Amino acid sequence: MERSKLMELALEARQMAYTPYSHFKVGAALLGKNGVVYKGCNIENASYTPTNCAERTAFFKAVSEGQYEFEAIAIVGGAEDAKNLSVCSPCGVCRQVMMEFCDPDTFEVVLGTSPEDYQVYTLKELLPLGFGPANLGK
Repeated sequence: MERSKLMELALEARQMAYTPYSHFKVGAALLGKNGVVYKGCNIENASYTPTNCAERTAFFKAVSEGQYEFEAIAIVGGAEDAKNLSVCSPCGVCRQVMMEFCDPDTFEVVLGTSPEDYQVYTLKELLPLGFGPANLGK
């Protein structure tokens, strides 16, 4: 799948974000190796700790449907009333979830503001000394 299309789907997912506190909406589109795209958005909670990022929402949705292998994820974010988005990089917790399921050398993280404006990174570039299943002999 073209990465620009993945960015379009992340922008769609962003519209579903529930952000009554931060008003910062994030959308993610996760491409499984099965060709299915799992969309996720950030979901806030008044007590903050149970808040879930868009990336983890997409991963948990995919895993709950039996998908454990992934090719790429596109992420977009910004203030809910922003006319122009800025690059929104995944937090450390989301990067750690990616390490659980993805090959850091080949999994692509697509960060940008539109289907025409994005950069592609490997997970290893974003988490160079990541700890994952391989560190536990798995």
